[in-house]
Amino acid sequence: MTLASTTQQSQVGGGTATFPVVSATPIGPGVLEIDTLLGGWSRVTAGYLVEGPSPVLVETGSQSSVPTLLAALADLGVGPHDLAGVVVTHIHLDHAGGVGDVARAFPDATVYVHEKGARHLADPERLVRSAAQVYGDLLDRLYGRLDATPADRIHVLADGERIRIGPDSELVTVDSPGHAKHHLGLHHVGDGGSGILFAGDAVGVRLPDGGLLRPATPPPDFDLDMALHSLERFRQREASGLALAHYGLIENPSDLLDEAEGTLRRWVEVAEAAWRSGQDIAAALEQHFAADLEDVPEAHREKLETLNGVHSNAAGLQRWLDHRTTGQGPAHGHDH
Repeated sequence: MTLASTTQQSQVGGGTATFPVVSATPIGPGVLEIDTLLGGWSRVTAGYLVEGPSPVLVETGSQSSVPTLLAALADLGVGPHDLAGVVVTHIHLDHAGGVGDVARAFPDATVYVHEKGARHLADPERLVRSAAQVYGDLLDRLYGRLDATPADRIHVLADGERIRIGPDSELVTVDSPGHAKHHLGLHHVGDGGSGILFAGDAVGVRLPDGGLLRPATPPPDFDLDMALHSLERFRQREASGLALAHYGLIENPSDLLDEAEGTLRRWVEVAEAAWRSGQDIAAALEQHFAADLEDVPEAHREKLETLNGVHSNAAGLQRWLDHRTTGQGPAHGHDH
């Protein structure tokens, strides 16, 4: 069953705005997908409520999406003292920008995050400053910022740690760097578990309205070997499905992981060829993969390019290529 759409006023960051409350859709036993409506777009960013005696929210989305998220949780009957935990796959603002606001709204919830991201949730100034340099005006216009979470509310997650949802279900963490060094997956296991693995951005981005799967290789942390290793770790989990933050449940994990690896390797191959010859990586990627978007309507293409554009991916690939410790330098003879 899908919740009917309503309209509700919410306050975030000192302002009041009216947001539609979109559907919360069951995607597996005890798992609800919530469309957090980044930028007012549907099926671009998802949060997931894992239900049980100690329910946990996976991904808050951006700060700009918090009114939508809170209204959806209220419609689901999740009261201020009902949510046991909030966990983010990584601290990029489209995944974790709402954490401070959500922590205030649910004062009993533990905030779970990778050890390499915890300090940025407690003191987000540096992260927000860096995001402002990357996004420019788009930061406030689309994503919002990130309010601090009290340090005593934060639980640092280790690889293989278990977050108890109920007597017969839990989330198992899977350290999965590559997209970002502070990235982890979460596998919903147990007799009452769905078998779904919440994959964040480690597999890439596939918007239902865009069709194609694209790798997500942004600066500053992208690393090919780590990314490929993380895909293999996901394979070993033998999940029943992969829940992408962008966007939704994919029910054929093995096929998707194979596609993700192949797509990532092709993007890296094109980027490396351009890098070695001193060409512009973004231009090379756009030229090589332009045909992938030919059948995608312009409105949906805009979503994909805003969320996971070629230039952001090219910048991450450039940085990775420049900083590899292989002893090989680019043809144009500089390293930065």
